[in-house]
Amino acid sequence: MKFIPTRIPEVVLIEPRVFGDHRGFFLETWQRQVFAEAGIDFPFVQDNHSRSRQGILRGLHYQLVKPQGKLVRVIQGEVYDVAVDIRQGSPTFGQWVGETLSADNFRLLWVPPGFAHGFYVLSESAEFLYKCTDFYAPAHERAILWNDPEIGIDWPLLGGAAPVLSAKDAAALHLRQAEVYR
Repeated sequence: MKFIPTRIPEVVLIEPRVFGDHRGFFLETWQRQVFAEAGIDFPFVQDNHSRSRQGILRGLHYQLVKPQGKLVRVIQGEVYDVAVDIRQGSPTFGQWVGETLSADNFRLLWVPPGFAHGFYVLSESAEFLYKCTDFYAPAHERAILWNDPEIGIDWPLLGGAAPVLSAKDAAALHLRQAEVYR
């Protein structure tokens, strides 16, 4: 596997080795020892799977208590995946990283605890898998507005159309109003 630091070094793009032939393909998406050697040594406690249609934007989500690190990948379709540093005092506070993840490129993204996370579906639909380092705690979940101008995420919106959001995501706060990690 190749572990590629992004503009925010703690957020890591991972390119697994894919072995393919006339029968199909095989790849390893997580191996504890390999990840630990690359500095990603967290226990995973929960796996999640979501399906969304084109134009859906989920995020930017985080849990203030029981923060989750997420190892994310796409098994069908294509998404634009974003991580925003919301660790107060961090030299990259308020900065973001975005990567295209797809079933075709097999890439994974490591989003450590302390980051808000979201994705936008580029393909007709997408299935998104992610391993979490802590359990979902709805009472502690928070969201930052996807288009906060102070963060300035350059979402690749199809046709420039506004994304489809949940009511919770549409009502999310700007970063300056949000509770963040201290």
